[in-house]
Amino acid sequence: MTATQLWQNLELRSREVGLCRRANHWGARRAIARFFGVISRLGDGVFWYVLMLAIAIFGGIKGVHVALQMALTGIVAASMYRGLKRWTRRPRPFRTHQDIVPLVLPLDEFSFPSGHTLHAVTFTIVALAYFPWLAPLLIPFALLVAASRVVLGLHYPSDVLAATLIGCGLACTSLWVTTLLPI
Repeated sequence: MTATQLWQNLELRSREVGLCRRANHWGARRAIARFFGVISRLGDGVFWYVLMLAIAIFGGIKGVHVALQMALTGIVAASMYRGLKRWTRRPRPFRTHQDIVPLVLPLDEFSFPSGHTLHAVTFTIVALAYFPWLAPLLIPFALLVAASRVVLGLHYPSDVLAATLIGCGLACTSLWVTTLLPI
């Protein structure tokens, strides 16, 4: 059985395809599609790069260290999700289900895990470990990024959930490693 066949068999047994369809059909409304399209585009990196720059500029030496930690953790996250996508080769929902429409163009071919969500979770956890007062901005934004991936027809909920768990693990590992460094 190929990885693609395995994913399709798992999808048939789950309710996540139905959730994908409902979220995507709801998101097809013009205003909703635009809103989540903007969130997704910001989640491509723009929001995070601006945040890292602001933390480095306004956070003093601590901010420089935090921005560097976020950048390095982001590089690890990118390597992880690209490797997982190549290994699992899970087709995106709109490729497998004709009634799911991609409301924006995907950045790559495969679905599992969601790179946007992985980065959003990782960056949010690392930033909040040092600057908890950013929570009212970062937590809603990370949640919207994760939701946008399903609403826009680009990911299954399990792609987003897996990315959330991987992001939590990666961020916590990054924070743990920094406790071992003599800075």
